Amino acid sequence: MLNSEKYIHPLSQANLSQLNDIDEGGLNLGQVGVVLRRRLLLIVGTTALVATAAVLKAETEPPVYQGSFDILTKPVTGESQAVANLPQNLNVASPELIRDIRTTITVLKSPRVIYPIIDELQSQYPDLIQNFLDEQSPGLNAASVSSAELTPVLYGYLVENLTIATKQPDIVNVQFTYLDQKLVSVFSNLLAKAYLKYSLEERQSDVDQAINFVNVQKQPVENRLKLWQERLRSLQVENTLIEPAQKAQEVSSQVASFRQQRIENRVQLEQMMAKYEDLQRELAQEPGERAGNSLLSDNPRYQKILDQIQAADIAIKQQSALLTDDNPVMETLKQKKDYLLPLLAQEEARVQKDYQSRIQELRARDQSLENKIFNLNNEIRELATTSRNYDNIIRELKIANDALVQFTTKQQTLQIEKAQKQQPWLLLDPRLTKVEQPAAVSNSTKRNLALGGILGLLLGVGAALVVDKLSNIFYSAQELKDATKLPLLGIVPLTKELQAEAKEGLARGVHNSDGASFFEVFRSLYTNILLLSSDTPIRSLVISSAGQGDGKSTIAMQLAQAAAAMGQRVLVVDANLRAPSLHNRVGLMNIQGLTDVISQDLDWHNVIEPSPLEDNMFVMTAGPIPPDSMRLLASQKMQNLMKELQANFDLVIYDTPPLLGFADAYLLAANTNGLVLVAGLGKLKRTALQQALEQIQISGTPLLGVIANKSKDAAPVSYQYYRQYYKQQSVSAERVGVNTEAERARIQDRLREIRRKQ
Repeated sequence: MLNSEKYIHPLSQANLSQLNDIDEGGLNLGQVGVVLRRRLLLIVGTTALVATAAVLKAETEPPVYQGSFDILTKPVTGESQAVANLPQNLNVASPELIRDIRTTITVLKSPRVIYPIIDELQSQYPDLIQNFLDEQSPGLNAASVSSAELTPVLYGYLVENLTIATKQPDIVNVQFTYLDQKLVSVFSNLLAKAYLKYSLEERQSDVDQAINFVNVQKQPVENRLKLWQERLRSLQVENTLIEPAQKAQEVSSQVASFRQQRIENRVQLEQMMAKYEDLQRELAQEPGERAGNSLLSDNPRYQKILDQIQAADIAIKQQSALLTDDNPVMETLKQKKDYLLPLLAQEEARVQKDYQSRIQELRARDQSLENKIFNLNNEIRELATTSRNYDNIIRELKIANDALVQFTTKQQTLQIEKAQKQQPWLLLDPRLTKVEQPAAVSNSTKRNLALGGILGLLLGVGAALVVDKLSNIFYSAQELKDATKLPLLGIVPLTKELQAEAKEGLARGVHNSDGASFFEVFRSLYTNILLLSSDTPIRSLVISSAGQGDGKSTIAMQLAQAAAAMGQRVLVVDANLRAPSLHNRVGLMNIQGLTDVISQDLDWHNVIEPSPLEDNMFVMTAGPIPPDSMRLLASQKMQNLMKELQANFDLVIYDTPPLLGFADAYLLAANTNGLVLVAGLGKLKRTALQQALEQIQISGTPLLGVIANKSKDAAPVSYQYYRQYYKQQSVSAERVGVNTEAERARIQDRLREIRRKQ
């Protein structure tokens, strides 16, 4: 068991009651600005609500006239529906369909659209123009000013009273408000006609752009298709084949046939060798003992000579009983036997030579078959390469051909769409086809809007303070520190882009300024953890949180990465056997892990994997999810494993499930130097933290401190921080085992970079 009591920060009843005491006090002035920024949406919503109510009461003010109409900007023509039914696999939509509605509104209020309307008003309704000028610029005579000078002036006045907004995603509402009822009516009708005309012209322009785009993109596809067709032809000509797979099948069949022949030939060779050895043993016997042997008895000549020798022996034995050895008859019989013996030896030699010749022939055939099989195998290997090239070419041909078909189909579709003549936009109020009397509206809107906005702002600020008081959530690290009175080991900023840049920079071995700043937060965090102990360094710890979503797994990985970068040999263990996720964060497979080491007695050396993020960092994944994780974590095997891991690594970090509802973290923390509690700012409720701290106190779990995660007001790492951190590292580097010279050089480089920026 580890001496975890050295690192325990006891939770007294005062610590726990502090969470409630902080709610009974009021917000100080320093927190008011933070609260207002946090509740900006509530303030804006309350202000808008009160201002709207004030505007609705503006009924006693003198009325003004307003022309209003709605336009459906989504194409609804029958021609568009016909085009939509054509095959269009290629996603080259008309810019009209994907343009931001804000851009459309800007164009509708631009001089390009309004100037022609002003010119028409000057030519057809000069009296209306003069009355309008008398209201806006008294003393200005329209007849005495050129059209080129008057049009911009009229444009400014008219657009000032023109409002265009979106009612629904595809519906634009146009309003023109002014004192002259007739001018409002005429100008509104001209606006409606101009906007419908603009929609048709814009669609034609957009279709032309789409056609040009397709034509430009189509040419490289055609060239690529021709290139792959030529490569396919060259491959077939060079290898004298039509399809590599068929050729490979034929060669494989030949190899199989030759192998069968070789097997049969070797059987014959072994049989012949056996007969030859039998022959050698037979020849080593006396001629009289060979009579019954099947090998020589099958040879007629040999058998005939052998019979004559045996007959001569019999005659000699018979005559030796009657005659002496010098008798002519005996000498004749002996001469006959002596004559036959060389003939027998010659026949034996001839038989041996015949066997040797047949054995040599079988060996030569075996070698020939082996050479053929070897050559065919080489050909198969070459065909495999050719087949891969052939498949690649066929795949590229298919891709190029499919792309060309899509471009051609889209080109034909756009040509049909270009021929459309019906206006794509639809005017939703048909009464504007003729001049109608516009409705009267109140003119006290601006004043009431200002008064309502001020009152709404005051009410919104008050509501924001009350809602924030009742939210019961930690939003800043200072609130967390004041409420818990626990050591605040570090503050991690809520900057997703900064985290992404840090990970990318570490993967490339480059520390950019922003990514390095984020990474320095975890260097400082690890240093603070090391400095918690004055005697024995912290070798293992558990990282957990009160609930889900506080970022404990991210903190565990970043802390391990920072410690590994500082020269420590670090192991991260995914002890969250209920919902493991660390393997996804480092890009590893969760095939074998902690559950396999405990339940199957696997060697943990074969389960851990090096992390691709840092050289000194290793990861033990969770493995398959067990039916009862508590039993595994509470087992003696788990305790023994934790001791072995601590003995083999400078730092072991265990990522566990949340504290509320699960006892996994308490079981593991009892066998480590302590528990690090991650608090997700903006999400963690005070009641949840209080409940978690009460359980920690009841279980007697050693608590090292708290990490404030997702802090929105965490300041970037400054020059003063690096000076302090450098001094701290110089003092504690030797004690905690950090490479002092390397760390000192790294910090000095960072100091120089901060000086240049500040």
